Amino acid sequence: ANLPRSPQTWSAIKQLAETILDPLVDQFGPLELTYGFASSELSRRISAKIAPKLDQHAGHEPSPSGALICPRRGQACDLRALGTSSRDVAAYVVQHLPFDRLYFYGADRPLHVSIGPENAKYACEMRPGPSGRLMPCRLVA
Repeated sequence: ANLPRSPQTWSAIKQLAETILDPLVDQFGPLELTYGFASSELSRRISAKIAPKLDQHAGHEPSPSGALICPRRGQACDLRALGTSSRDVAAYVVQHLPFDRLYFYGADRPLHVSIGPENAKYACEMRPGPSGRLMPCRLVA
């Protein structure tokens, strides 16, 4: 089952809902969550290019070795606001909400946003690099 085992992960999910998701619903209306909590078991089954050690979808969960899957801690989700450009949602998050990391993939694609103890407010647009692999560029909201 793809359920958190750590009480700290459950707390981080609650914090993400209260500080990011609830304000976005208030501002933009219904959200579609396209990716949320991901246990190590789920992450192993996803064939897409993901970065469990960086993206905070694992919350505070330990790996089989006992170390945190993502040392950044916190919690992440990918989302879109129905009928609203992800660029507008990203701009709102950057200007008004206490986020840790935000990754923008395009106006019509889901937006990745996380909370975490660093509260880094790091926002970037993911653009194809010379190899075609997506690379982060600082986002100007």
